[in-house]
Amino acid sequence: MDAPTPDDYQPRLRWYSQVWRYLLAAFIGLVAWLPIMDAQLDRNPVLFWVDLVVGLIAFGLVGFRRRWPFTIAILTLLMGPVSSLSAGASALATVSLATRRRWWQVITAGALNVVVSLVYYEIQPDETVDPWWVNLSVTVAVVMAIMAWGMYIGSRRELVWTLRQRAETAEAERDLRATQARSTERARIAREMHDVLAHRISQISMHAGALTYREDLSAEEMRSSVAVIQAKAHEALTDLREVLGVLRDTDGAGGPLTGPQPTHRDLDALVADARAAGAVIEYDDELVPGDGELPDAVGRTVYRIVQEGITNAGKHAPAATLRIRVSGSPADGVDVVLANALGFGPTRTPGAGLGLVGLTERAELRGGTLEHRIERCPDTPGADVFVLHAWLPWAAEQEAGHEEAS
Repeated sequence: MDAPTPDDYQPRLRWYSQVWRYLLAAFIGLVAWLPIMDAQLDRNPVLFWVDLVVGLIAFGLVGFRRRWPFTIAILTLLMGPVSSLSAGASALATVSLATRRRWWQVITAGALNVVVSLVYYEIQPDETVDPWWVNLSVTVAVVMAIMAWGMYIGSRRELVWTLRQRAETAEAERDLRATQARSTERARIAREMHDVLAHRISQISMHAGALTYREDLSAEEMRSSVAVIQAKAHEALTDLREVLGVLRDTDGAGGPLTGPQPTHRDLDALVADARAAGAVIEYDDELVPGDGELPDAVGRTVYRIVQEGITNAGKHAPAATLRIRVSGSPADGVDVVLANALGFGPTRTPGAGLGLVGLTERAELRGGTLEHRIERCPDTPGADVFVLHAWLPWAAEQEAGHEEAS
């Protein structure tokens, strides 16, 4: 944070703050003027009226001390030799100037204050005659006290302003971190809901679509298909309840989803389930684990990528063969490639286009990459193939804040 200027930390004065300052300045002026007031009236009445008029002008000028602090302080000090009443106004202007703590201004005003005080003792009538060095000593002490008091006030104002700014900055950063944490958690839950529920619902849609087109099914086959739809619906509801449970978490912990999460070891069951639903899948698992298995954090991301690929193939190319290849090693990382021909069969369920966005976020959170492209099919001239390719490091980075339950 940059150093504040005096204009930053000077507080705005309310009416009562102005009133007590003016009353104090008037008191100081009267204390300085009363001892010589009678002497002025007896010896030089003109000086009495000059003292009064110049003092009132000084009180008018001191109201602009914050707009032009140095100028007002110098003007009120120069009025001192002919006006005892202006002593209070000049003291107020000098203190205000000292709060800004600009050394050249403080030194200039202090030196001028000493000089005009000595001139004051020469001009004004006074019954008491003190040695010049006594007057000089008293003047220097008073000027130093005024300057020190003003600089203390300025230092305290800057400290309070700095502490307030730091507190406001800390609160803003805290609120920002809380907002970012909530956004991260919502994005995580949204990805989970999309990946899990979209897959479940697409399976329900495929089974229901099969019942729509098949008119030769027996009653037993119909009951079997309906039982599969019911089971998938129950699984979707279970997943939905778990995700909603995280959303309703009142303690704000935003912890991971509580249920067992799938990993690389569950890919065989995922592929078998998709095949049972009617998908045509060629699956090759060429991972070389070496001395240890694939970490669960990476395995979950691999599972979700394959799951989303199966879901997308079922939506947009239900009659095409989906080729899945998972390969890699601890030294090279994990490669996941899914490819299916385009233009096969009707699209059974609509897509929002958010699945690939969520997968890209998952891969990047794990320190990897994900891309999708359309290539020419090497086996069938003129045909296009949709390819989903992801690479993940074997020891993936952890998601900021907490382990992502996905």
